[in-house]
Amino acid sequence: MHIEQNISLKPYNTFGIDVKAKHFVSVSNISDLKEILNLSNYPNKLILGGGSNMLLTKDFDGLVIHLNIKGIDIFSEDDNYVLVKANAGENWHEFVLWCINNDFGGVENMSLIPGNVGTAPIQNIGAYGVELKDTFVSCEAMSVENRTLKTFTKEACNFGYRNSIFKQTEKGKFIITSVTFKLTKQNHTLHTNYGAITSQLEKMGIKTPTIQDVSKAVIAIRESKLPNPKDIGNSGSFFKNPVISVQLYNQLKDNFEDIPCYPISDIEVKVPAGWLIEKAGFKGKRFGDYGVHKNQALVLVNYNNAKGENILKLSQLIQKTVLRLFNISIEAEVNIL
Repeated sequence: MHIEQNISLKPYNTFGIDVKAKHFVSVSNISDLKEILNLSNYPNKLILGGGSNMLLTKDFDGLVIHLNIKGIDIFSEDDNYVLVKANAGENWHEFVLWCINNDFGGVENMSLIPGNVGTAPIQNIGAYGVELKDTFVSCEAMSVENRTLKTFTKEACNFGYRNSIFKQTEKGKFIITSVTFKLTKQNHTLHTNYGAITSQLEKMGIKTPTIQDVSKAVIAIRESKLPNPKDIGNSGSFFKNPVISVQLYNQLKDNFEDIPCYPISDIEVKVPAGWLIEKAGFKGKRFGDYGVHKNQALVLVNYNNAKGENILKLSQLIQKTVLRLFNISIEAEVNIL
């Protein structure tokens, strides 16, 4: 374990923003993580996983700890279910593929989501009608204050839409080191009615899909809409889909007949933020090295060497415009540092 100086974080964030860490270290096990956290001469520390859910706007004058703890293990199983423990440094999509290759069901709809396993519970990642909480059993996390490991159950995590206790009362207090999932071994429940999954399966000529087919359909849809961070810097969906009152939705429908929604309850609906941003005129709009992706208005992109502060200002402009046009506040999904 070696602490490096003045390291570019460009390879460690999917936006590809070139800012520097004054100090940098990669940890691959729990004992190294504990040792690093015990160092008192680095009071300012930042935990970095897959770097997919953040926008870096300036150099970090402290110690960046790259969490690189790997490993996937079967915890226990019976005829119907399996408990799988994945360590925080595992790439999320590669973990999903591992599950699918073992015919373990439950996470296939979340194929190709960028990032690592350790950051997945923080914002309760989700896609195409499925969320992390649907298969989540528990996670282990290290206390930043006393360096002890604590287990958080699903109930303790208080999951909400792109939200958890780790974004609220426990923000910055714990580092998730592993996550345990409960997955099906047979009689998988397939979720194919959200978005374009059904039509994509039909296009693929599949009438009786497996979890492998659902994953392939999701990957095809995402690749058609979302840029690969290796080609164009981005963090996936930059904004959350806002939840609004049915009353406001009905008012908006008078002026925007095609406004889509997904019912949440008798009094609330979820409106696609991408639709709002596209209607506001930002889809495909480019400002030199940065802009809004041409195929998906939810995705802000770094085409070349954009600065994080440029993308931040663009996101703020989008928020102000959507609020003015629709009276809807849209919230950023990504962490801005």
